[in-house]
Amino acid sequence: MNIQMVDLYKQYLKIKGEIDLEIQKVIESSVFVKGGKVVELEENLKKYLNIGHVITCGNGTDALQLALMALDIPEGSEVITTPFTFVSTLEVLALMKLKPVLADVDPDTFNIVPEKILECITPNTKAIVPVHLFGQCADMESINEIAQKHNLFVIEDACQALGTDYYFKNGTIAKAGTISDIACNSFFPTKNLGAFGDGGALFTNNDELAGKLRSMANHGMSKKYYYNRIGINSRLDAMQAAILDVKLKYLDQYVLDRKLAAEYYDRELDGIQEITIPARVSYSSHSFHQYTVKVSGRRDELKKFLQSKGIPGMVYYPLSLHLQEAYQYLGYRAGDFPVAEKLSEQVLSLPMHTELTEEELTHIVASIREFFN
Repeated sequence: MNIQMVDLYKQYLKIKGEIDLEIQKVIESSVFVKGGKVVELEENLKKYLNIGHVITCGNGTDALQLALMALDIPEGSEVITTPFTFVSTLEVLALMKLKPVLADVDPDTFNIVPEKILECITPNTKAIVPVHLFGQCADMESINEIAQKHNLFVIEDACQALGTDYYFKNGTIAKAGTISDIACNSFFPTKNLGAFGDGGALFTNNDELAGKLRSMANHGMSKKYYYNRIGINSRLDAMQAAILDVKLKYLDQYVLDRKLAAEYYDRELDGIQEITIPARVSYSSHSFHQYTVKVSGRRDELKKFLQSKGIPGMVYYPLSLHLQEAYQYLGYRAGDFPVAEKLSEQVLSLPMHTELTEEELTHIVASIREFFN
């Protein structure tokens, strides 16, 4: 049994005719950068998200950089984020000569804790970057309240959560990526909505910020060869836009398929004492970019055993960012973020994608049970 962490080829085969046709159209048009396909994708994403502006760019990391550039945050300012995330969240802050300030995460949701954010705020704090890790939103209503009280920007790192719903206390619902000043998204192939290469996008309801973001992503241009501001070259190409526009029509089904696989895991793993299944919260749905369990002891042995059974597993993330060599200059030490550090020793992501079969799921669960028995 050849089980994949993410089976992109099988997903492609289901919509091969549509994808191939759109690729051929781009080739025939010979408009490979920007162009109509990019505009179409942006418009369709705007409708899906019910947001004012979608600005595509080269990748999710560029999206984070562009967001910080557009907000004109002064060098040396403090930006609060999480130590338990992919490196780009921290990397961009460092590259922008901002000071990352870390706040520990919740042991059940893996997301940044609002109360910990409050403890980090100083007169030099200018923004908060919460990450919707593995497909479930951080507590955005509480985070936004903190930001409003202290006059801070909020940048959602929604790269793992496209398709997730956020439930406000007043009963309204919004999509992840639409509940902050600016949100960042990645179209990396394994994401909920994945391209056949790199790609990214920014979401905002602020007209002024949208204009700046669009300009900055295209060398700072206002019109061709006229530059109003310093920018970068970060554009989604037309081929990727065409592919993503096809797949966008199926995004809700993709999210549902992931949820059904997660529910199977939940039912079958819940009785294993050494396994803690992913927590759910009342304020967010879960789109299961990853299905990540906590393993109480022998995590690495379990991962190796599953590999021997033809079952891949991944550890996201094996070392908290504050302990990484590149970020020692921040001055953090082991023990500063005990929850993030403990999670790095416990978490294991199981295969999760839209093409998982019941036979594959049964084999995965049976193998986990075999290991612990």
